[in-house]
Amino acid sequence: MNVSSLTSGLLYRGEVEAKRQTYYIFEGKRHFLVMSFSRSKKNAGNFNVVDAGAAQYVQRRFAGKQALTARDLCKASRKPQYIGSQLDALNVLYILVALKRAKIDTRFKNKALFFNIR
Repeated sequence: MNVSSLTSGLLYRGEVEAKRQTYYIFEGKRHFLVMSFSRSKKNAGNFNVVDAGAAQYVQRRFAGKQALTARDLCKASRKPQYIGSQLDALNVLYILVALKRAKIDTRFKNKALFFNIR
């Protein structure tokens, strides 16, 4: 992975308020960058790179699904190159929320986050 191509021309697409963290979404030419800041360490954080095709795949394949969790998405996905883990699934769902193609379903109060895909 080339760092200069990864970070050049990034567009800020929005932020997502999850249960304990805020995620910031940036879009590149062929990928998304999902960033979050550490709650305990000042000036520290994490980022994940997500292929743009993963967001397109989930949007098409799961359009109209209600109360979808990252676990559900991971189990139902037929593309392990896009959704190989629950973390991959969660990052894609955050991207879709930032792009206004999904919404966090606040009716559920358990530990898992539930999403409604448009």
